[in-house]
Amino acid sequence: FFLFTLSPQGFDPPHQSETRTVYVANRFPQHGHYIPQRFADNRIISSKYTIWNFVPKNLFEQFRRIANFYFLIIFLVQLMIDTPTSPVTSGLPLFFVITVTAIKQGYEDWLRHKADNEVNGAPVFVVRSGSLVQTRSKNIRVGDIVRVAKDETFPADLVLLSSDRADGTCHITTASLDGETNLKTHYSVAETSVCQSVSRLEALQAVVECQQPEADLYRPLGPENLLLRGARLKNTKEIFGVAVYTGMESKMALNYKCKSQKRSAVEKSMNTFLIIYLGILLFEAVLSTILKYAWQAENKWDEPFYNQKTEQEKNSSPILKFISDFLAFLVLYNFIIPISLYVTVEMQKFLGSFFIGWDLDLYHEETDQKAQVNTSDLNEELGQVEYVFTDKTGTLTENEMHFRECSINGTKYREIFFFVSCCLILPYFFSFQIGDELLFLKAVSLCHTVQISYDQPDCLVGGGDPFSHANVSSKYKLLHVLEFDADRRRMSVILQTPSGNTVFYSSAFVKGLRTLVVACRHFSPKEYIDVDRRLNMARTALQQREEKLQEAFSYIERDLQLLGATGVEDKLQDKVQETIEALRLAGIKVWVLTGDKHETAVSVSLSCGHFHRTMNILELLQQRSDNECAEQLGRLARSCENVLYHGLVVDGASLSLALREHEKLFMEVCKNCSAVLCCRMAPLQKAKVVRLIKTSPEKPITLAIGDGANDVSMIQEAHVGIGIMGKEGRQAVRNSDYAIARFKFLAKLLLVHGHFYYIRIATLVQYFFYKNVCFITPQFLYQFFCLFSQQTLYDSVYLTLYNICFTSLPILVYSLFEQLVHPHVLQNKPGLYRDISRNAMLSFRTFLYWTLLGFCHAFVFFFGSYILMGEDTTLMGNGQVCMFGNWTFGTLVFTVMVITVTLKLALETHFWTWMNHFVTWGSIAFYFIFSLFYGGIIWPFLHTQDMYFVFVQLLSSGSAWFAIIIIVITCLFPDVVKKVFYRHLQPTIVIWSYKLL
Repeated sequence: FFLFTLSPQGFDPPHQSETRTVYVANRFPQHGHYIPQRFADNRIISSKYTIWNFVPKNLFEQFRRIANFYFLIIFLVQLMIDTPTSPVTSGLPLFFVITVTAIKQGYEDWLRHKADNEVNGAPVFVVRSGSLVQTRSKNIRVGDIVRVAKDETFPADLVLLSSDRADGTCHITTASLDGETNLKTHYSVAETSVCQSVSRLEALQAVVECQQPEADLYRPLGPENLLLRGARLKNTKEIFGVAVYTGMESKMALNYKCKSQKRSAVEKSMNTFLIIYLGILLFEAVLSTILKYAWQAENKWDEPFYNQKTEQEKNSSPILKFISDFLAFLVLYNFIIPISLYVTVEMQKFLGSFFIGWDLDLYHEETDQKAQVNTSDLNEELGQVEYVFTDKTGTLTENEMHFRECSINGTKYREIFFFVSCCLILPYFFSFQIGDELLFLKAVSLCHTVQISYDQPDCLVGGGDPFSHANVSSKYKLLHVLEFDADRRRMSVILQTPSGNTVFYSSAFVKGLRTLVVACRHFSPKEYIDVDRRLNMARTALQQREEKLQEAFSYIERDLQLLGATGVEDKLQDKVQETIEALRLAGIKVWVLTGDKHETAVSVSLSCGHFHRTMNILELLQQRSDNECAEQLGRLARSCENVLYHGLVVDGASLSLALREHEKLFMEVCKNCSAVLCCRMAPLQKAKVVRLIKTSPEKPITLAIGDGANDVSMIQEAHVGIGIMGKEGRQAVRNSDYAIARFKFLAKLLLVHGHFYYIRIATLVQYFFYKNVCFITPQFLYQFFCLFSQQTLYDSVYLTLYNICFTSLPILVYSLFEQLVHPHVLQNKPGLYRDISRNAMLSFRTFLYWTLLGFCHAFVFFFGSYILMGEDTTLMGNGQVCMFGNWTFGTLVFTVMVITVTLKLALETHFWTWMNHFVTWGSIAFYFIFSLFYGGIIWPFLHTQDMYFVFVQLLSSGSAWFAIIIIVITCLFPDVVKKVFYRHLQPTIVIWSYKLL
C-alpha cells in the first residue's frame, strides 16, 4: 500500500519503522529537527571485488583452500628453521598459483563490473532545479522525479505521477521480470495526473508514505501505480514518476540472493583427497622422525667427526629437536600435496569455457545469440546434474499466443485468419453481424488491455487512422477495468455503449488450451452507480485494500450471460519435447516451476512431453490445513505402489503446507515421480523448492533454468544456474552461471559439454595425485638409505620445476581436448550420461587405484634404478669408468619418472590432436634440453654446483639408457595389456566409438 499526500511546505508525516517516507523532488521539511531517512543509492552491484578489497579478499578466499594454506605454512617453516630444501621450492610455486588464480578471478569480476557499469551508467533524465537534467542511472536518489520515454527501461521502482496520455495511463511490458510479454496498463496518481510538464512537477509538493522494500514481485505497493525497475515503457511517449525504491532495494534486486561462491562436486572431492594425502604426509614425516631417533640410538650409527653436534645442539631441548626434525621431514615430503593442481584446474576451466561460446550448435541464428559462460568454475558440474528445475513461460514456450478456435452459442469456429487483421475486419463485422455472434465479437474486442500503436504502418490503411473508415458509432467509453489476478482467474471491463447504456464484459480461464470463457452483463443506471461507488471505495481504502477489492469484484462478477469461449495456444519452443525426453533418458528428473494456474501449466506439461498421456497424474492442490495436507500426501504415497510412472502436480499454497510439517513425506512422494509440476509459484518459493532438493540426504546436483527476474532466486540457489536469453531483459542472464538462447540447447550443454568437462577434470585430478605420489615416494624411500639424514634425492631446481614445467602442459592440453566418446554418440545415446553420474570417476575406488598405481611406479623407479645401477660405477662412452653419486642416482630416478608419467598420460589419451603430440613429446624433449643446459654451465648465483656435468655423464652411460628403457617398459607394460584386453575382449559403445574419432 501507499499513501500519496499533497502537502504544504514543512509537512512532516510521522515516521514508522514499517514504512518509509518519500518527499517528492526531495523537498524536505524546513524545521531543524527533521532527520532525513537514509536510502540505498541506485547502483546495481553483481561483482564481488573492488580495487581496494581485491587483494585481501582474494587472498583470503584462496588461502581457504587446503593446498594453498598448507604450502603457505610450509613456506613459513622453511623461512624459520634450517630445512633440507630452499624456501624457493615452495614459495615460487605458491606465488605462481596465487597469481594465476587471482588474474583469472579478477578478469571474470572485471566482466561483471563492465556489465554493472553499462547499467549504472545508462543516461536518464530527472527533474531538478526547474529543468530536465540528464544524469546517470546510478545518481538517481529516492524522491527524484524521473522521466522515462517510450521503449526505455525504468531505472528504479517509480510511482507513476503522470503520462502524456489524457487519461494518465501508460502501458508497460514486464518480460524481463516475469517473462510475460503482454502489455500491462498502469495508472498515474489521480492528484498528479495533470502534472504533465516540468514546471508543474517542479511546483509539486507531495509526500509518499509506503511500505519498506519487499521482494515479492506480485505484491507491489500499488499494482496500478508502481512501475518496477527492469520493466519497459510501451505505446506511451513519456511518463514522469517519483523513485521510491532504488538500487539494491528495488524489487528486481531483492529477488537476487547474495552471490555465494559455488563449489563443484569435483572440488569437494579434491579437498577430501587432499586431506587424505595430508594424512599420508604426516604419517611419513612422523615415521621418518621416529626411525631417525631409533637408529641414532645405536652406537654403530654415531655421527662422523666432520658432522659432530655443536655444544648448542647437544644442550638443546629434545622435544624442540624432535619438532624441528619433524618439520624438516614435512618440508622434504611436502610435494606429495600437488599445489599446482589448483592452478591447472583454474586454467582448464577458464580456457575450456571458451568451447561453449564457440560451439555453433549452441548458436541461435535468428537472434544472433551464442551461449555464454559467466562462471567457469562449474563446467564439470554440467556433467553431474540430477534435477532440472525449469520455468515455463518464455523458457519452454515462446510466450507468443496463437488463436486456434472459438465457440459461439455452441457453434465451433476454427482458425483460418481470424484476428490476424483484427483491426481491419471488426468494424465490418459490427456493420452486418447480428445476435450472439455480434455480442461475442464485441466482448472479445472490448474486454482486454490491448493497446493499438498508431505509429505502426503495417496496421494502417493509407497511413491513416485504422478506424477512419468505420462508423463513429462503433466507439465505446471505458469506465472501469477489473484487473486479472491469479485467484479470480479473470479480468473484466465496464463500458458505456454509444447509446449510453452500461455493459459489463468478463473473460475467465478454464481447462484445455489457454481458454477464455466470455460473458456479459447489462447494468441499469442505478446498478452502475452502486458498482462505481463500491469500486472507488475499495481502490482508495488504506486498510485491507486487497480484501475490499476482492469483495467488490465478487459483487460485480455475478449473474453473467455466457456468450462463448476462445482457445489460444502458447507456442512451444523448438525441440522442447525432444530435449525433455533426452534429459529423462539421461536419468535427469525435470521439475517445472511456474507462476501459472493449474490448468494452463498441466496443458503445457502434456504438450511438451513433461507429462505423458499414459502417466498417472497425482495432485496436491488447494490444501487448507496441515492435517488435510498430511492425509492427501499419505494417499499419494500409497498410490505410488501400483503404477510405474507418476507425475505430481502441486500448487504454491499446498507446497508451503507440505514443507512446513511434512517435508519427509512430500520428498518420499516426489522420489517416486518421474516428473513434477509446481504451479502458482512465487519467485522465492521456487528457490525454496530447489533448496529442499539440493539439501536432501542424497545431496543431488541441481540445475535451474529460466528467463525472467522472477527466476533469478532459483537460478542462484541451484548448483548450476542457466539463463535463457529472452526477447527483453537480461536479469536471468546477468545472474546465471551460463546463458543459452533456447531451451533445446540444454541437451547438448549437459550431455556433451558436461560429459566432456567432467571426464577431463576427473582424470586431471586423479593424474595429478598419481604423478605427485610418483614424485615424492622415492624421496621417502631414499631416507632409509641415508639414515634419515634429510638428504634430498632431487636437486632444488627439479623440485621446483617438476609440476610447473616438466609435467604441466600435457595434462592441461589433455583436459582441454580429450573426447572419450564422440559427441554424436553422446547426443544420440543420452543413457551414457548415467555412467558418470554421482561423481563416478572420482569415487574412492578410482582414487585408490590411481594412488596405489603411483606408489607402485615409485617403487619401480627407485628400486629399479638402485638394482640396475647398484654397483655405483658406469662405463662412459670414452671407455673411462665413472663413479655414480647420489645426485646422479637422483637424476636417473627423476628422468625415468618424467618419461613414465608423461607416457602414462599418453596411454590415457583417446583423442589426439597436433597440440597433444606437441606438448607430450615436447615436454620430454624440454626436460632433456633444460637438464643439459642447467648442468652444463657453472651458475655464479648458486651457492653450490652439485648438478654440474651430472646429466651429461648420465646420458653418456649406456647402462643408464638401458635402465631408463627397462624401467619405463616395466611400469607401462601392464597398462598396455589392460587396454588391449578391454578393447578386444570387452567391446562396449565406448570402445567402438573410438573408431569414429
